[in-house]
Order: sequence, then C-alpha cells, then structure tokens
Amino acid sequence: MTDESWAGWYRDGNGSDAVVLTTDGQQLRIRIRGVDFEGESFDRLLPVPDAPPESGMFALADGALTDCVLEWDLPLPVLVAGAPRQATLGCLLSLRRADPDLHLALHLDGAVYESARAESDFAAALTAIQRTLPDGIRLQTCIACAFSDYFPAAGRGLSGTLACFRGAKDAYRGTAGEGAVLDLWDRRTGSVQEVWSCKEFETRPAEGAGTGHRGAFPQQPLDSVEPLEPA
Repeated sequence: MTDESWAGWYRDGNGSDAVVLTTDGQQLRIRIRGVDFEGESFDRLLPVPDAPPESGMFALADGALTDCVLEWDLPLPVLVAGAPRQATLGCLLSLRRADPDLHLALHLDGAVYESARAESDFAAALTAIQRTLPDGIRLQTCIACAFSDYFPAAGRGLSGTLACFRGAKDAYRGTAGEGAVLDLWDRRTGSVQEVWSCKEFETRPAEGAGTGHRGAFPQQPLDSVEPLEPA
C-alpha cells in the first residue's frame, strides 16, 4: 500500500496547530508540536518509543492521545452511476476520556452529505452518509467493499478493526453469517481503515451470500423493517 497524507488541525487546551496525518491504510502517524504519535486507530495514537520530553505536554489516557480535537480533509472515492469520481470527506473528531465524538461531511459536486454530529465510530458515520446519498452514488472505500468484515466476537471500535479478505475473495463471496466469517478469519489479509480504498475494491452485495457477519452496506435501519404479521 502507498502512504496517503491528509492536512488538518490539532486543538487542545494549549492552542491550535496545523498537522499532517499519514496512513498506509493500517497504521496512522501524526506529528504534533515536534512529537510523533502512531497507532492503528484514531483513539489509540501513542507517542512513539523514545519520544522527546515534550510528549509530557499532552493529555494521555492509557498512553493514548486524548482531551483534544482533530480536524482534517481527505480525498474519498465514490462511484456515480458506476463511474469513479473523487469527493472530499471532512472529518471532525473530538477525543475525550469517555467516548469520542465523530462528525463526517462528504463534499461532492457542490452538495454536502453529513453524518450525525456525534457518531461513535467511522463505520456508523459512513453508513449514515451512504443513506443520505442520492440513488446511483456509492462510497468506494473499505467499509463499502465486498471483502471486508468485523470479527464476530468483538466490538468494532472507532476505526481500524475492519478485516480485509482480498486474499480470499472467492471464499468470502460465499459467506453469510458469523460462523462462515470465523472459519475464514485466519485467511484475512490484515486490518484496514474504514476510509481506505484500494484497486481491488468491489461493491458489497445488498443481501445473501457475500454479506459475511456484518451484512450489507448500508444495513437496513431497524426502524424501517416492517414487523411480522401475527400467525
């Protein structure tokens, strides 16, 4: 994978600083006020080993960056009537000691499609955006890919716990349900960021085989499911 860099801002009680987030789709890296942080998730950014004394200026919870706000933009591929296009995703993340608050806004052709103001993770926020998009427009990132899934026995976290099965495509295409994904788990290629995209992307099926443990993308909202008629 080739690294991508996203320009943004870091804010805490000591002020605001321009920063650059760098990722290879798995590992995130950011330098703030001369201190390097890295991790697999935005809420698990830890000072690198042998970090300078300045790392003591930052609020940390369990060793990870907290009590701050990160804001950045990134290019996000979408499919419009099946043709690839480039949109921009604005990200606003409040890292707090309790739970992070995330807000995403997709900018495409002068229109803005937003998640809720306080989503709990990237999967939920991107799902909310996909539901607001007009017919014929689909996100083209790992969360919407035919070969990605979460571990059935664990929560998905803020970001970075999405497993990629691009190395076992044919086998994953036949999966439906928790057991099928568990049987394939050791064949996963690795974990990826939900906003990442690669050249092997395929649109996730809407139902049936190939929807794995987590189901289609986006999943049908629970309040839109019609109740069963009594027997």
